[in-house]
Amino acid sequence: MMTKTHSFSGSRQITFKSDGFTLTGTLHLPESHNPPIVIGCHGLLSNSDSPKQIALAKHCDAAGLAFFRFNHRGCGDSEGNLEKDTSFQARCRDLGFALRKIHSLDFVGDRIGLFGSSLGGSVCLDIAGSHSIQAIVTFAAPLHSRLPGKLTALPNLAFNLSGGLSGIKNIHIFHGDADDTVPLSQARSIYRQVAEPKKLTIQENGDHRMSGRSHQNTFLEIAVQWFSKYLQ
Repeated sequence: MMTKTHSFSGSRQITFKSDGFTLTGTLHLPESHNPPIVIGCHGLLSNSDSPKQIALAKHCDAAGLAFFRFNHRGCGDSEGNLEKDTSFQARCRDLGFALRKIHSLDFVGDRIGLFGSSLGGSVCLDIAGSHSIQAIVTFAAPLHSRLPGKLTALPNLAFNLSGGLSGIKNIHIFHGDADDTVPLSQARSIYRQVAEPKKLTIQENGDHRMSGRSHQNTFLEIAVQWFSKYLQ
């Protein structure tokens, strides 16, 4: 599990509507005035309290970046039923409404980054093609849903991002070479299709959960450096 001794400067609970569902999230605010912000998008069966999200939020806070981690419909404290209400399009709409909510706040800046883990990374990639996003970091994100296992466990999750990524830039892609859920080839394909500036970091013996402590520490350091470079 990722850990960090830094405590948040300030946090507040935020709710917003997405297709009639009330979604919940936590906004972490540094002490700086109108800071740039990173929005975190969790994986299929996860929620906003995932260790990666909390650890990244703390590191962003220490670097003067706000962080908003929210629960998709059917996850965490948000309304909805995971199995009945989840689709790839619904996840993208949730993130779109989260962006709208953040844009409505007068105490955060207008420079926005996205972080997505696994399916959350795919959602970020899809949304980034149609919104003004200044930086993206993904971990273990699939390019398409034609994979065995959990990604096909729920109905309406079919998606294929191939051919729609050429307008995305300022992206850092992380992936473990021992990921048995989303193969490394998916990350390489994403990297080939996105625009510069871009970077691909391959975690040696890294799994889908990023369970190695050294991988976690390196990821947190590099991810925050990437966001700081393009958001501040």
